[in-house]
Amino acid sequence: MEISRKKLRSEVLKRIKYVKTCVMARELCLLVRTNRAVLEPKDVRDICLYISNLCREGGCSEPSELCQKAADAIGSKDEKKYLELCAQSCVKCGEAKRPRPKKESYVA
Repeated sequence: MEISRKKLRSEVLKRIKYVKTCVMARELCLLVRTNRAVLEPKDVRDICLYISNLCREGGCSEPSELCQKAADAIGSKDEKKYLELCAQSCVKCGEAKRPRPKKESYVA
């Protein structure tokens, strides 16, 4: 009984880490990209840096580096480069390719 509890605990903690990093990064990225017109460049840069850190924490180094470069491009006012790097980061994002898990209907 205790072994299955430990296994379940491990799976739940793994899922929580995934949501805290990958899902959060993806949602923030989509939110910034769809509302970029109303955000200041500094806002976009700060959020991109935060997303980059989330990706790195989630173990996704390539999307993290691309997002970091996109943030740097915003800082240098190179919007075309920012958009290209941001799009590449989104394509490389594992969360974008992963099918959404089924929602459990039971809640304790």
